[in-house]
Amino acid sequence: MDRTIKILEKGICRYEPSISVLSHTQASHRFNINSQLEHLQAKYVGTGHADLNRFEWAVNIQRDSYASYIGHYPLLAYFAIVENESIGRERYTFMQVML
Repeated sequence: MDRTIKILEKGICRYEPSISVLSHTQASHRFNINSQLEHLQAKYVGTGHADLNRFEWAVNIQRDSYASYIGHYPLLAYFAIVENESIGRERYTFMQVML
């Protein structure tokens, strides 16, 4: 490991890491972040994977949103009131959009 020590006035020493130490720290930090991301992607289905493109990710978000709308009755009732449709019709429409 490369270290640089500067001696200041009055005999005070200060440690200054060299560029190689900083780049090593950043590389290990980057590795740590990537390993955490891989762990989350393996643990949770909706977080995607490395080969997931933007379109597939957006489709997953849209599907999850509609599933949530269908699963939460007050939210489904709100959409039905806003669109002046029955709750059953809204549920059917959301199911069709999900497919």
